[in-house]
Amino acid sequence: MPLRSSLRLAAVLLVLLAPVTLPAQTPDPLHTATRQELDVIKVLLAQEAAWNKGDLTAFASGYKDSPDTLFIGHQVSRGYAGMVDQYKRDYPTRAAMGTLSFTDLEVHPLDENFAVCIGKYHLDRGKKDGGNAGGIFSLVLEKTTDGWKIIVDHTTS
Repeated sequence: MPLRSSLRLAAVLLVLLAPVTLPAQTPDPLHTATRQELDVIKVLLAQEAAWNKGDLTAFASGYKDSPDTLFIGHQVSRGYAGMVDQYKRDYPTRAAMGTLSFTDLEVHPLDENFAVCIGKYHLDRGKKDGGNAGGIFSLVLEKTTDGWKIIVDHTTS
């Protein structure tokens, strides 16, 4: 087989096999956030700061105060008031609250009034206060007259 034919065959094989062997493209990590994305992230940053000050009331203000607000974890529960009561039972002291951090936050706008935010959380606290905890979450937020509020919280532990 002449050299020219061998080169053509190699080029055709490379073109046909390249999509199979190339790694998957990842989204651009240097993404310019929209105003909506920034406003949603601000809700989580405010929650993180409130938690780390021991202020459960301010932390809870990131949620919509509604009986329809939905929480999914080990079980499904509904309602803002019940969520606040549960947090107060589960985290009765500042030490039990520990230090909260959110990472890998991604906001996915659905339209001008709704967005999904996914990310990871880590709770750093002493062993006698429950030990460290962490997991992932997905949140659905609604733009209300009081700003962006979480209406669905699905968190793993």
